[in-house]
Amino acid sequence: MITSTNNDRIKNIVQLNNSSKARHIQNAFAAEGIKMFMEAPLLCINEVYLSEELHDKINIAVRYDDDNDEAQLLKKCASKLKETGYEEVSAQVFKKMSDTVTPQGILTVVRRERHRLEEFLEGKDRSDLHVLILENLQDPGNMGTMIRTAEAAGYDLIIANEGTVDMYNPKVIRSTMGSIYRMPVIYSHALAADIERLKDAGVQVYAAHLKAKRDYREISYGRRTAVMIGNEGNGLSDEIASKADEYIKIPMKGQVESLNASVAAALLMFAVS
Repeated sequence: MITSTNNDRIKNIVQLNNSSKARHIQNAFAAEGIKMFMEAPLLCINEVYLSEELHDKINIAVRYDDDNDEAQLLKKCASKLKETGYEEVSAQVFKKMSDTVTPQGILTVVRRERHRLEEFLEGKDRSDLHVLILENLQDPGNMGTMIRTAEAAGYDLIIANEGTVDMYNPKVIRSTMGSIYRMPVIYSHALAADIERLKDAGVQVYAAHLKAKRDYREISYGRRTAVMIGNEGNGLSDEIASKADEYIKIPMKGQVESLNASVAAALLMFAVS
């Protein structure tokens, strides 16, 4: 059991929580909670840390025949822990590692999966392709919700520019509710050029924009489409907005001028799919 907060492995977890640079260098991120552990692909799990308290709860659940939902979940957790192995830590140490106010007592270090745009463009000339394009999105909660919604709407890919919040930020990870493991996200070094590559591959690009003339519900969308969403306060830059094939708008009543970015993205993704 690790009982010191000065342990090098514990210091590294804190780094992974706090530094996007550390996550990039190590090609890994920390994910808290039982759900995030249970949904993590086995081949991507590097390390698992278990608090002393949760360790005891799991042992009790395994030892007795309770069949309530919590006991069943803990038993499933115990089964997976046999495959991954784990390191037990004291309550004080887990509190140091945790990025949450009320930690569940389990933290998984997960290897990041990297994707290339070519994977989604090659050999897909006749198939569906749905892409969410993000520029300078800053709020971790919005980013996490969009990743989760993109999976729910059946999207294939998210492309974000480098000014967008890190998808492996702990707040983003929690907001995805597990979709982080299944929804491919590519950070683009040259977003305008990558949008042109999508267009060259037959993808019709739509931008949520204040200058739009058409209601998003009036359009008949094709099988290869992309939706662009910009910064929460400033929207899309002129350069990126100019790459759209068409601007679309979400009509609003009352005195509301705009919607939360993740709400707007959800409406458009489900429509343009």
